Amino acid sequence: MVKANAYGHGLVRVAQALTDADGYALLDLNEAVRLREAGLSKPILLLEGVFQPADLAIVDRYALTLAVHDLEQVLMLERARLSAQVAVVLKLNTGLNRLGFSGSAARAAYARLEASGKVASISLMTHFADADGASGIAAQLARFAEWTAGLPGEVTLANSAAVLRYPEAHADWVRPGIMLYGCSPFAELSAQSLGLRPVMTLTSEIIALQDLKPGDRVGYSGVFEAREPMRVGVVACGYADGYPRHAPGFADRSTPVVVAGRRTTTVGRVSMDMLCADLAGIPEARVGSRVVLWGDGLAADEVAASAGTISYELLCALAPRVSQVEIE
Repeated sequence: MVKANAYGHGLVRVAQALTDADGYALLDLNEAVRLREAGLSKPILLLEGVFQPADLAIVDRYALTLAVHDLEQVLMLERARLSAQVAVVLKLNTGLNRLGFSGSAARAAYARLEASGKVASISLMTHFADADGASGIAAQLARFAEWTAGLPGEVTLANSAAVLRYPEAHADWVRPGIMLYGCSPFAELSAQSLGLRPVMTLTSEIIALQDLKPGDRVGYSGVFEAREPMRVGVVACGYADGYPRHAPGFADRSTPVVVAGRRTTTVGRVSMDMLCADLAGIPEARVGSRVVLWGDGLAADEVAASAGTISYELLCALAPRVSQVEIE
C-alpha cells in the first residue's frame, strides 16, 4: 500500500525500495501515472477505481488495475473504448459500509463485467472494519465466502491487522499498509513488540532556551504553568510541519519527545513553527541539541496516542516544507 504519497514517506522512493513487492495499491490516478513514468512495471491497483469515463483512457494507456465498487463504474467500463482488456478487482461491502457491492448485487456485477468483453481478469476484494479490534473478521469473512462461492478469481482481503492476526485471511494477495512503515495497527500492541521498525524519523533541534520561574506560562493561551524553576527548550517544529497542534502540553498531560537522546515531554501549546520541551534532567541540552519528534527511539504510535489520534495521521500529515534525507 503506497497511497497518500506512501503514507507521507515519498511515493516513488518507497515503491522503488519495495523491490520484493508483487504490486502496489493507491487511490490517486496521478500517483499511479508517476509510478509508471518512474519505470515501475508491476501491477498498480487503483483502490477506488475511476470516477469519470475519461479516466479510463489513462487506465488503458498505463495498464492499471481497476477496483470496481458500484454500478456506475461497471457502466463506464461497458461503454469504454480500450486498446486492451483491463484487470479488475471487484470490491464487496461485507460490513464496513463504505464502498462495494453486497449480496446478490456482487454476483450481478461480476456477471456484467465478465460479459462486457472489456475485462482481462476479475479478482475479488473486501476490507475489514475491525481486524484490529474485538469484533474481528469472522462475520465479514463468512459473508464474503457466501457471496463469492463458485466465482473464479484471485482474492485479496488482509490489511495490516489481518496480515498479522488472521492468517486465514491471507488468500492470494495481502495488502500491508501501516505495518510497512513501522507502526502498529493495534492500539494494545507496540510496533516494537511486533518486530516493526520505523521508516520515518522526524527530527529537529533546539533553537532557544528559556529559564522559567514558578508561575510563568508557556505558549499561546498559557496552557502550561511552571510549578517550580525550570528550563525549557524551544524546538523548531510546529503544526505547519505536520506536528499535531492538539498534542497536549499541560502539567498533568503532555506528549513525549526525545531531546539529546533523553526522553522528556512537551510543554505548552504547539504553535505554527515551534513547540517547547521540558529540559528538566537534561542539563546537557543546549541550542542545537537534536530533538526526535517521532520515529527511531520514540514510536509514532505513542506520540499519536498522546495527541488523541493514530500514527497514520501523523505520517500522512508531514508537510512538504520538511526537508527529507534518505538513510540506507
